[in-house]
Amino acid sequence: MTVPPEPEDRGTLTIAPAVVRKIAQHAADQVDGTTRAERRIAGLGLGKHGASAKVGGEGNDVDLVLDVALNYPAPVRRIVGDLRTRVAEEVERITSYRVRDISVTVSALLPDIAPRVR
Repeated sequence: MTVPPEPEDRGTLTIAPAVVRKIAQHAADQVDGTTRAERRIAGLGLGKHGASAKVGGEGNDVDLVLDVALNYPAPVRRIVGDLRTRVAEEVERITSYRVRDISVTVSALLPDIAPRVR
């Protein structure tokens, strides 16, 4: 039976920023009060999207910039606080990276509107 190498001799693990971004986006979309917004380019509807995130930082420290849409009316401060907590916890739990900063932009407040029958 062979003895496994010492931990410092086993190599490294790097988690790509794209993976951290996906984790942050998914966690943000799970927070009560967030919603999906219509994506449009040049007036054409391209479907709905949830939160978007950008990742920065260095080493094991990450900085996140989130863009989200919220339901209207909504307690914006409470939802953004919940969002910061949930995203930081999920990123740290899954990646072991430390979240230094989370900036949040609320880009839309969207009412729940029942679909119209044509």
